[in-house]
This record gives sequence, C-alpha cells and structure tokens, in this order.
Amino acid sequence: MRFLLDTNVCSSYLKGEQLVWNRFVQHSGGLATSVVCAGELWTWVKRGKASTKSQQAVAEFYTLIDIIEVDMEVALSFGELRATMMDQGTPMPDMDCLIAATALVHDLTLVTHNTMDFANVGLLRLQDWLAP
Repeated sequence: MRFLLDTNVCSSYLKGEQLVWNRFVQHSGGLATSVVCAGELWTWVKRGKASTKSQQAVAEFYTLIDIIEVDMEVALSFGELRATMMDQGTPMPDMDCLIAATALVHDLTLVTHNTMDFANVGLLRLQDWLAP
C-alpha cells in the first residue's frame, strides 16, 4: 500500500513525533506527498518560523519521499470533486480538495491527523498515524 502524507503528518515527522517516525520506517519506499503539501511546508520555512537547521531538514525530507505534482488528471479530478462537494453543501478548502484529488487519482491512502476534513470525500481511504 502506498500513502500520501498530508502537511500535518509531514510536520509531525519533522518534529520527531515517534508514532509517525515508526510508520515512516515501516512504509519506507511507499510514501509520497503532494506538491501542495510541499508548498505549505516551505511557506512555514520562508515565513521565518523555522531555524536554518529546520530549513535543511525540510529540504532533506523532500528527497526522502516522492513529491506528486498536479497534472491534468489531478486537475480534472479536483474540479469534479470540488463541484460534487459544493453540490452536496459540504465544500472544502481548495488545497484540501487538491490533496484529496491527488490521493484518488494515484490510488493512495491519505494519511492525515485531520481525518474529519476529508470524511465526506467518497472512495478516499484515510489513516491517522497520530492517533494512539
């Protein structure tokens, strides 16, 4: 099984959260994140909330996992998902919708601590590696 890591899980890994580290080692080679999450992490770095050591850790982290870009298939899935969620009266933030679309298109399980944010997305497999 392959996994798409949400920003909060990537951040927990970088902070040394043991539960996430254990899963990271267990599933090494099957981990990816979205270019959206990579951008969110880098925003944190560039806004001055990260030390130079943390900046290096984030840059190194990007080399340890696959970074999945938004291509046309993901873009179309995003549009379809966003329209469906809006029609159901359960719109979600665009970035979360892009992350969900990426997981769906690439048949990945989305790993997030914010499972409720994605609970209304049909067919999306979710795991929370921070839950005890």
